[in-house]
Amino acid sequence: MNVVVLGAGTVGRTVAELLCERGIDVCVVDDDPDVLRRVEEQLDVQTVCGSAFDVSRLFQAGIQLADLCLAVTSRDEVNLVSASIAREMGAARSVARVFNPIFQDNSTFDYPRHFRIDRLISLEHLTALELARHIRSTSVLAVQNFVRGGVEVHGIHVGRKARAAGVPLKQLQLPSTVRIGLITNNERSVIPGGEDCVRSGDHVTLIGSHGEVAKVAKQFEDRDTERTRVVIAGGGETGLNLARLLEQTRCRVTVMEADPQRCDHVAERLPRTTVLHADVKSRADLEEARVGKADVFVACTGRDEENIVCGVEAKQLGCRRLVTIVRSPDYANVLERLGIDVAVSPREAMARQIVGLVSRGVIRERSAIAGNAAEIWELEVRKNVLATRKSLRELALPNCIVAAIERAEHVRVPSADDQLQAGDTVVLLVHRDAHVEVERLFTERAGTSG
Repeated sequence: MNVVVLGAGTVGRTVAELLCERGIDVCVVDDDPDVLRRVEEQLDVQTVCGSAFDVSRLFQAGIQLADLCLAVTSRDEVNLVSASIAREMGAARSVARVFNPIFQDNSTFDYPRHFRIDRLISLEHLTALELARHIRSTSVLAVQNFVRGGVEVHGIHVGRKARAAGVPLKQLQLPSTVRIGLITNNERSVIPGGEDCVRSGDHVTLIGSHGEVAKVAKQFEDRDTERTRVVIAGGGETGLNLARLLEQTRCRVTVMEADPQRCDHVAERLPRTTVLHADVKSRADLEEARVGKADVFVACTGRDEENIVCGVEAKQLGCRRLVTIVRSPDYANVLERLGIDVAVSPREAMARQIVGLVSRGVIRERSAIAGNAAEIWELEVRKNVLATRKSLRELALPNCIVAAIERAEHVRVPSADDQLQAGDTVVLLVHRDAHVEVERLFTERAGTSG
C-alpha cells in the first residue's frame, strides 16, 4: 500500500511514523527542506520538497498511484485544495485535516463532495471524542461519522430508568432511518432482533442518519438521575467540541475561558452550557467556578503545563475525577503521581483514526466499537460480487447489518428488499465473529465460489 502524506509538521510526522510501523510505503511532501531532513533521519520514508498543491511535486511523490493521500498541513485551504488535486490526479482516496469547524458543517455547504474529498478529519474533534469516552458517567460514549457525515454511530449506556428498558425493540417505534446495531453486556454481544430487549447497564450501539440518532438516544437514557457536573478548562476548539458532545447527555457543563471574545464565541454556540470568563491558572477563579463540587474536571487548554497545573489544583479543591490533554510523551511517567486519572493524547487519537483509513482490500474504513465486539465498515461495492446478486433479505448477512447506502450522492437507510449495486458505498455493522464471511460476500465474484 502506498500513502502520500502532505505536511511534515507534528501531525504529519506522527502519521508517517505510524504508517511505517505498519509496513506501508510512505512519501512525505513538505516545503521546508530542514524539516524533511529530520524526517529522513528518523523514518524510513521517501520525501519530496515542495508545495503540497504543486502538481509536479505531487507527481514526483507518486500521487497517481497512491492508495491514500493524507493532507495534514497547518492550513485548511492548502489541505482542501491539495487533497482535491490528489484525487483528480489518481489517488484512490484523499483525506484532509481541517481546523475551522465550518468545513465540517454539511448543513450549509458540502465541502467534501465539492472538493471530491473522501473524508475531513479534525484533530480537535477527535480529541474531544476521546475525552468524552473517558467521562464514564455520560451516556453517549462515542459519536462517529461515515459517508461524509451522512451516517452517525452512537454508543450509549442504558440508564436504570430508561424508557426503552425491558421493551421489545419492535415496540419502540424507532424511525426507519435508525437501527439498533448491537447490544453488549458482561455476558454477551449480539446484533438483536425485534423480540430482543435492552436492560439497564447494557451498552447499545445506534446507527442511522445524521441528526436522528441523537433523538432516539433519549429513550435509552436515565432521565431521573442527577446530572453529572463537568467543568472544562479551555474554550478552544477541543473544549467547544467536547461541550457540544456533553450537551447531548445528562451533563451540566461549564466552560472556563480567559479570552473574553472567545467566551462570546463559545456562548453563542452552546446554548445549554455555562461559559465563564476566568483564568484556569487562578485558584480563586477555580473556586468561583465551584470546581471542587464538580464530578469531572477536564483540562484542555493549548499547553500541557497549564493543563497539569490547573488539573492538580482542581483535584486539591475536591473534584472527584480529573481528565486532561497531554501532548508531550515526556510527562507520561509523572501523571499518575500527580493524581491525574486519565491523560488523553491528541496524536494517539489521530493515530487510531488513521489506522481505520488504511485498511486494505474493499474496506475503505473500519472502526472498532463496543470494546472490539464489532466493527463499523465503510466499503465500496465492486462489480459482480456475491453481495450484489440478491436482495438484503435474501442475502441474510450473518451477524451483520447494512446500516446505510450511498448511491448517486444520496445517503439512505435501506429496507430488506433493497439490493446492492456496483459503485454503492455501504456502511456495515459487523460482529467480530462474522468478519471473514461478510468480507467474502464483498470480494468473491458470483460464479467463482466452490
